[in-house]
Amino acid sequence: MEFAHYPSLAGKAVFVTGGGSGIGADIVAAYARQGAKVAFADRDVNSSSALVAGLDGKVPHTPFFLACDLSDMQALRATVVQAVAHVGDIDVLVNNTANDERHDFLEVSPEYFDAKMAINLKVAFFAAQAVMAGMKRRGGGSIINLGSTGWKNKVAGYAVYATSKSAVNGLTRSLAREYGKDKVRVNTLTPGWVMTSRQLEKWVDDDAEREMDENQCLPGRIVGADVASMALFLGALDSRMMTAQEFVVDAGWT
Repeated sequence: MEFAHYPSLAGKAVFVTGGGSGIGADIVAAYARQGAKVAFADRDVNSSSALVAGLDGKVPHTPFFLACDLSDMQALRATVVQAVAHVGDIDVLVNNTANDERHDFLEVSPEYFDAKMAINLKVAFFAAQAVMAGMKRRGGGSIINLGSTGWKNKVAGYAVYATSKSAVNGLTRSLAREYGKDKVRVNTLTPGWVMTSRQLEKWVDDDAEREMDENQCLPGRIVGADVASMALFLGALDSRMMTAQEFVVDAGWT
């Protein structure tokens, strides 16, 4: 099966948060195959290094990995500076990092709440802040914030995650309005239930398979490459007049 090639992405500087595994790794690989100069940050050194090694020599620009605890805002800012030094001012920011850890609402402490909000929302906010001046210098750019269908489907067991991910849409719309005049586009990319190794190991059982069969309009299973395909479109100039929107890749569940 052949997929789209986007000439406008060749040579573009792309920064992906949480790009070492799962959906993020598929996004990193997809942009690299388009000829983009990709930098990505993740705390998982082993998975990230394996991703880089697997792409080295197979793409025009080998992705640049930066080890970082993204919940540390000072470290995040320093990482963006390093990324810019390596690939240039960022043209496309993909805010992918997240943690959908399950939790009991009645047992959530303020410290736990703050920690999960940091990784699921605060990173996106401050990563966007860190790249904005460069995007303005470049004459525009694209920020892609990953959302979640979990809160829309009223999934129980992760109230903090649902709260943070629903807030991503507000961040998207606010930044789109404020920086549209600078030709910075901001959109939310919302995956459905994607069959990453984490999901398969932790949550996907026979009941989950039946749930997907019953609720998805399309047969089959969503994989990271399906989400990455939409991320490419939103980063490319083909979507130049699209902003403040949400694009859902969930096989029709919501």
